[in-house]
Amino acid sequence: MIGSGVNRKNGGHRMIAKILLGIDLGTTVLKICACDMRTGVMLAQAARRLPVRSFPHGGREQTPSSIDRTFTEIVTQLQTQLGGQWRQISGIGLAAQGGSSLIVNRSTGKPLTSMILWNDGRAQNHIARLAANNPVDFWRKFTLNDIPPDGLGRLWWLKETRPDLFRKENLHIGAGEYLYFKLTDIWRQDAGNAIQIGSYHAGKKQLDPQLFNLLGIPLSFVAPLRNQHETSPLSQRGARFLALPQGIPVAGPYIDQEAGYLSTLGVTSHPLQCSLGTAWVGNFVLPEQTNGSSPFQLVIPSPVDDGRLVIQPLLTGNTAWDWGLQTLLDSRDTEKLEYAETLFQKSLLPPDGLLVLPWFSQPNSLFKKTYGSGAFFGVSDQTTREDQLRALAAGMTFELARVFDAVKRSGVIDGLVLGGGAGKGVYFRKLITALFSPLPVFWQEDEEFSVARGAMYAFDRKTSQIKAKRIQPPTEKLQNEIGKRYEPYLALFEKLYSPVRAGNAFRFGGRKK
Repeated sequence: MIGSGVNRKNGGHRMIAKILLGIDLGTTVLKICACDMRTGVMLAQAARRLPVRSFPHGGREQTPSSIDRTFTEIVTQLQTQLGGQWRQISGIGLAAQGGSSLIVNRSTGKPLTSMILWNDGRAQNHIARLAANNPVDFWRKFTLNDIPPDGLGRLWWLKETRPDLFRKENLHIGAGEYLYFKLTDIWRQDAGNAIQIGSYHAGKKQLDPQLFNLLGIPLSFVAPLRNQHETSPLSQRGARFLALPQGIPVAGPYIDQEAGYLSTLGVTSHPLQCSLGTAWVGNFVLPEQTNGSSPFQLVIPSPVDDGRLVIQPLLTGNTAWDWGLQTLLDSRDTEKLEYAETLFQKSLLPPDGLLVLPWFSQPNSLFKKTYGSGAFFGVSDQTTREDQLRALAAGMTFELARVFDAVKRSGVIDGLVLGGGAGKGVYFRKLITALFSPLPVFWQEDEEFSVARGAMYAFDRKTSQIKAKRIQPPTEKLQNEIGKRYEPYLALFEKLYSPVRAGNAFRFGGRKK
């Protein structure tokens, strides 16, 4: 822990605030905040969008120079907000999206490619070939899920298209490693990133070369693994970059889902932390003596005990919701969210029988070699676009309830904590609170910076925790109506998507004997 200092100027004896800096390098937004360790108050904060370039066949990239430029702009903004207090920063925590791919020179950190994002779709054929070449049990042994890591398929695709990059002097890294090296001159990755690229054995809880051996890539082509909440000193280069003293401890990198979970630990004892962002993800700790799995989970060591942190992505997220707002509403962009709130105040649910299966950003489940698996069912000549938007919101929350139904009933969680952009929507909160009743459901205040706060956990647990408000459940009548609409969704899902292994819900296997 970092203590308070003493200011003896003018004969005084005043406690100097120690300030922690939290960084959240997300997929589309970079956020940084500064918090007072004594009070937990956020003293300064800033966020900026990161430009993403799109390509045919689902390609999504960022340039490292755009990350550098955005980071510098935000730091300058925070320095202005804090003034002289900027020099009181005594610890830095870093969290980032995981599973992206960037090839750099390992000595200098110089980028040799753009950053290919975790949701880039161009390696789908290579991922499918990996799956076809090895049985489900093979993947389950290493990753504790049923499918090849997307990042492993991406590495295969890269090796075929850019074989010149795979040299001893180069290194494959993700977003967190890129920024961590800039601050410390040390290469380090988190388990959440490692498992998404195929370099981590979830059962053994360590880096493992066997999946890389399939591609003829040495394990040395990736960075060493972070050890719990260890820190490294701010390097000379990092100190110049931030205009801070050299040697300040830097924690991380954490995967964003891990840091988001850490920020909720003061809300309930065993939360299901739901990040309703670009991808909707639920995070919860499965105790060491407890079994459970899904085909699409990421499993890393628990950051707080001997259990396992389960990171369970859904096959839906705000990509689907953004499509709905842009396509189904007539109002101007600046008014769409406000108009949506008004729309849902009139009626929370769509007409009976109108359903949406919200897998908008997935390969087509019925027609191979095509993209997009979202589906509307029950559309009639009386259906309005507003009806369709309500059905989309309901479908997304129904999908959340479907995936985590066994977790809800297992007793390993004692409440939900909602964060992410969609968590701001009162309509989403009402639907989720009804679907997860009787568990209490909370909404994080200042949830935009929950990941940045969670990255401060290594220095001070209280400062890393964000405040949350309990959401009042809907009336019993409305809860019952939502429950009735949920049942046909499950029936439709079973008829259309039950053969899709990746979409199977989390299954709780009970406690080990």
